[in-house]
Amino acid sequence: MAYEMDQPGLGNAPGTLPDARVSRKWYAVYTTSRHEKRVSEHFGQRHIEHFLPLYRANRKWKDGSRVTLDLPLFPGYIFVHIARSERGCVLNVPGALAVVGGTSREPAPLPDAEIEALRCGLRQREAEPHKMLTVGKTAHIRSGAFAGLEGIVVRKKNGLRVVLTLKQIMQSIAVEVDEGDLEPLD
Repeated sequence: MAYEMDQPGLGNAPGTLPDARVSRKWYAVYTTSRHEKRVSEHFGQRHIEHFLPLYRANRKWKDGSRVTLDLPLFPGYIFVHIARSERGCVLNVPGALAVVGGTSREPAPLPDAEIEALRCGLRQREAEPHKMLTVGKTAHIRSGAFAGLEGIVVRKKNGLRVVLTLKQIMQSIAVEVDEGDLEPLD
C-alpha cells in the first residue's frame, strides 16, 4: 500500500492558500541517507508543501520476527512544491542537502503531470522501488491511474509490471499493470 505526506504551501498560515502570483513548481530534494521521513516532518512544521511517496515492505529480522515498514519509494529524495526563490527555505531544513539541479546548476523542475500521476497512481496500485533499467521493451500506459506515462515492461512473479523512471533523479519504480492497459512503442 502506498502512502504520501504533504502539507500546505510555503510561508502561509495553516489552512491558507499559497499566493497565486508566485509560480510554484515541483522539485526533487536530495536528503541525508535514511532521513526522508524526518525531513518531511520538518517541511510540515515549516508549512513547505511536499510529497514523500512511501511503500509498504515486509521484513524479517534476525530473530525471526516479521515487521511491516513504510519506506520511501525513492530513497534519498523528497519532492517540494515551491517557487525558485524559496529554495533557501528548503535548504535550511535539517537533512535537506540539495535541490536537484539541471543544467548550469540551476534547480530543474519536475513536470506537474508526473507528480500528479504518482499521487493518484500510488493510491490505486502497489508500487515498489526498482533498479533503473535500460533494456527491455518500452510501452505507453493508455488507461488506468498511470495513463499517459511510458515505462519499460518487465515480468515478475508471473505478473506484468512496468518500470516508470523519473529521469530527473534517475530513480525508478515498478507498478503492476494489466496487459490491456499497455500499448507497445517502437
